[in-house]
Formats: sequence, C-alpha cells, structure tokens
Amino acid sequence: MLYALLCYNDEDMVWSWTAEQDAAVMGKIRTVQERLIGEGKLGPSLRLLPTTSATTVRKTGGEPLVIDGPYAETKEQLLGFYILDVADLEEALAITRELGEANPTSSYEIRPVALYFGDERQKIPA
Repeated sequence: MLYALLCYNDEDMVWSWTAEQDAAVMGKIRTVQERLIGEGKLGPSLRLLPTTSATTVRKTGGEPLVIDGPYAETKEQLLGFYILDVADLEEALAITRELGEANPTSSYEIRPVALYFGDERQKIPA
C-alpha cells in the first residue's frame, strides 16, 4: 500500500541551521532512505523550499486569486514528503519512528494514497 509521509517542522529553525547542522541531519535521514531504497519501500521524496517562496492559487468563484506565500499561518510548515510503498500502516509507523529519530524536531503525518501517477516523463521514449 502507498502512504504519503508528510514532514512538518518549524521552517525558521530548519532554514537557520548551519551547513554542518543541516548536513548532519540529512546524513542521518539519508541512512534511513538508503535502507528503504534497498528494500524497495521508498518512492519519491522531496524537500520543499521555505513558504516564503510559495505561491497560493485559490478559486473563490470568479477568476483564481494568486497570493504570494502560504495560505495558512501555522507554527509548523510542510517542508517535504516521502512516498512509502509498504504492507500496512504499522510498517509506515515504524519507518516514521525511525525518521523521527533521525530528525527529532519534525512532526510527521501519514496518509494513505488513493491515487498515484508516477513520473510520466519516464514513459516517453527518447
């Protein structure tokens, strides 16, 4: 079953890390990722740029409204996500706990994926 593992954190804290602090956290996360890749359980994963680089598009009736920045003001922001291909929620929880040990400042939300389209560009012959 596919699960989206959404990673939330205080972006002000994360983006204020020194290069060394960031490399240390990412190194720990990469160790977990490499194991999951080897087991065929990790799909795409992304790290998002800060919400200050975001643009929100809302449809409120007429023409879509384009807004600089995020829509919601929250203490934690969505900073990235993983796609997991695992047997069940228990396995997704185990992986989430392991990633949480690698980056203990993050919060994670696990959601089953109802529909998944892989990278369609890979299917186009060169």
